[in-house]
Amino acid sequence: MQRFLLDLLECPNCHGTLAWRIHARNGDHIETGEALCAACGGRYPVRDGIALLLVPGERHEDLWEEAASGLASFLAANPAVDAQLTRGPLEALAPADQLFRALVLEERGDAAGAEAAYVTARTGLYTSEYLACYAAEREWLVNALAGEERPVVDIASGRGDMAEALLPALRGPLVLTDVSPRVLRNTRRRLAASGNAARVSLLACDARRTPFRAGSLPILATNFGLGSVPETPRLLAELRRIAAGTLYAVTYFFPPDDAANRAALVDAGLDALAFRAATLEAFSAAGWQATLENTRRGHAEPTPRGVLIEDAVVDGLPVAPTELEWCVLVAR
Repeated sequence: MQRFLLDLLECPNCHGTLAWRIHARNGDHIETGEALCAACGGRYPVRDGIALLLVPGERHEDLWEEAASGLASFLAANPAVDAQLTRGPLEALAPADQLFRALVLEERGDAAGAEAAYVTARTGLYTSEYLACYAAEREWLVNALAGEERPVVDIASGRGDMAEALLPALRGPLVLTDVSPRVLRNTRRRLAASGNAARVSLLACDARRTPFRAGSLPILATNFGLGSVPETPRLLAELRRIAAGTLYAVTYFFPPDDAANRAALVDAGLDALAFRAATLEAFSAAGWQATLENTRRGHAEPTPRGVLIEDAVVDGLPVAPTELEWCVLVAR
């Protein structure tokens, strides 16, 4: 975590002032330390360069932790499957299993092997139109932020896919946030291996209860992150609280008459920001003025299931073929 962030952070529980104790640094990066809230007594450590700013005692839905732990347990009980998944020919694996190979190798510190598996898996998991639309939206966002010197905060960063695209274009720092310390640790290792870690800070926090001061962030960005966070009104209100400028969100919408996928979205509790009209209404209700930029449409199919990791699913949606409307949502 870069030192400049200390002026932007507060207690995510009560918004009290944080007193920092820095134990180890690497240049302007804080490697280990601790923050103590003078108001509520909350303690927030910095470990391995990652600030852990999750509200103490709250339960957080860490899907990365659940997936990685479940996969590790399965492979420990099935060593023959482990060998075939991680050491067999990559091209012989089904696309979903290629993705699981990437997850396992990333956990085990093989950044190069994990990246090769991710790249190969994507072409088998997603339609060419899906991949082309995603690439076009990411390119639009990179161009929109090119040359930016102010800090950019990425909400619900996941693996940090957007970070690798943005870093060459930005002149200032990039802050990656996610509820999962595990995925942030893996992201840090990958960025370090590729030589892209110098301008990156990593914070574990809940997007609904962030540790940022009100009006402190000039630029927020997210790559599919909004739709994965439950309690949409609370999420959008929190982002509005901390924003001093613009939010850029790479996203897509399902057709309003897509009954099969709508039912699945409702069952999963992910429907609030999955449709264009409802999304614009939700942003307006939270005090944002939102526009949709670089809109385009592309065909999407359900992702194929695993073979070695039998019937395991990479993406739960869509559950039926559909035409997605892609865009960058820009909110001010």
